Amino acid sequence: MKNIDIRKVTLNDIDQLQQIGKQTFSETFSGDNSEEDMNKYLEEHFSIEKLTAELNNTDSEFYFAVLDTAVIGYLKLNFGASQTELKDSKALEIERIYVPKEYHGQSVGQVLYEKAIRVAKHKNVDYVWLGVWEENHRALSFYKKNGFTEFDKHIFRLGNDEQTDIMMKLQLKA
Repeated sequence: MKNIDIRKVTLNDIDQLQQIGKQTFSETFSGDNSEEDMNKYLEEHFSIEKLTAELNNTDSEFYFAVLDTAVIGYLKLNFGASQTELKDSKALEIERIYVPKEYHGQSVGQVLYEKAIRVAKHKNVDYVWLGVWEENHRALSFYKKNGFTEFDKHIFRLGNDEQTDIMMKLQLKA
């Protein structure tokens, strides 16, 4: 896909961030989870208060993929203590890369991923890591194609449901 711009999300973009966050998470996972668990997760993780706190956190960054004026995907990165699990100062976590279904297969996720790697190299981290639900075969395949390898598992709570995430890492430095 041509002319995808990547731009940093600011507090002025919070409504757009909430909208695409809820839309893409729901599109990705609602078919495999109860409506009650989905609603609980969306309310907790995509509230204006939570997104405001995340945007104000200097150890987290959000980026939009923009085509013309439309937001067609987003990325969330965490550093240092903001990482959801490892909290390694020499690592960067890709917490989210989400693209609306209508843009799947058009390299939007790849463009966002490449932005994450540029940020990681700029921050001089040793490796990039992330967690992917074990049933999200599309995402697992995407990260494996980009050189990530499995190194652990952890529990991800969606509403009241405990799910297993595969933890993956990409070594940038020896």
